[in-house]
Amino acid sequence: MSESNLTSNLSGRGKKMTSSRRHHLKSLMLQIAATWLENEKKELEEAKEAYMAENCPAPDLDGDQAALMEICKKLSQAIDKIDESRYDAEAKVNKTDKEIEELKLKVVELAGVKKPALKKVRMSADAMLQALLGGKHKVTMDLRANLKQVKKEVKEENTEAGDWRKNIEDKADRKKMFEST
Repeated sequence: MSESNLTSNLSGRGKKMTSSRRHHLKSLMLQIAATWLENEKKELEEAKEAYMAENCPAPDLDGDQAALMEICKKLSQAIDKIDESRYDAEAKVNKTDKEIEELKLKVVELAGVKKPALKKVRMSADAMLQALLGGKHKVTMDLRANLKQVKKEVKEENTEAGDWRKNIEDKADRKKMFEST
């Protein structure tokens, strides 16, 4: 809801709230929220202290040096166990994060990219090319004009049986013509 809707809903049906009244209500709400946050913080601290008192009793430091060394060894072993469990938890979290990322990628791949609907445009091929290439270029779609003109060469074949060497040279010229294309 926008602020204007909120103020109109708070103040009644048709009457608008004055800015001083609105600021006063905002400051009251912020004060109430601040006290709630303070109470929540105190409750968390109390819960933490209760947990520590229950699970971590204060060590007895009245013994001699050997007893203190034994307490230190036990504490270091407890710290090692906690570090191992923390490491295991981090590894599990990292593994699940990677799986989540892979699944997100699969979802994107399965959804695919939606192609926008094409609009119908009535435009000739010449107008489209002119729009693409700019107004300076004159473009025509007369494809037949752009085709290369090929002329057939008509050679008269000698059917004479007289000079067979000349006939072979003509055939070699024809062969070269087909190989070059």
